[in-house]
Amino acid sequence: MKILVAYASKHGSTAEIATAVAEEIRRVGVEADLVEAGAVQDLAPYAGVVLGSAVYMKRWRPSARRLLGHLEGRLGDRPLWIFSSGPVGDAEFDPDWCEPAHVLARAQRLNLRDHVIFGGRVPQDPGNFVERAMLRNTPPDQHDKRDFDAIRSWAREVADAFVPATVP
Repeated sequence: MKILVAYASKHGSTAEIATAVAEEIRRVGVEADLVEAGAVQDLAPYAGVVLGSAVYMKRWRPSARRLLGHLEGRLGDRPLWIFSSGPVGDAEFDPDWCEPAHVLARAQRLNLRDHVIFGGRVPQDPGNFVERAMLRNTPPDQHDKRDFDAIRSWAREVADAFVPATVP
């Protein structure tokens, strides 16, 4: 039994989250392949899919959106888990960040088991004016809001769906 952990990342932060998810799934004895969303070719070997994307300008990355569309016709009854990463700053309310509703609507049409939002990291290699402003205007203690304990805990919940229950 194998799980696909696919991700779309712009600056590497979401890739690091996906890596932690795949490592935790493997740690509990379930096989997991870690693949960039745009490189996914075949779903046949997988019993389930985890798909994650960075969110910029209220949108998932294009390769994650394309893979989600690809799953609509090919996932069948296999389970799907999705995660988004991106918000920094106040976890309760970040007016510059918004979960893309159309992604959730698409995922709901599939066998979605869970969706979670993980905090993100301010780009450390800003490539444009907006990213430079984010780096400059975000307090240093808010630059990385990823909670790897929460990420690993969620990954264990995913893996639990594939670990047979032991009989006492």
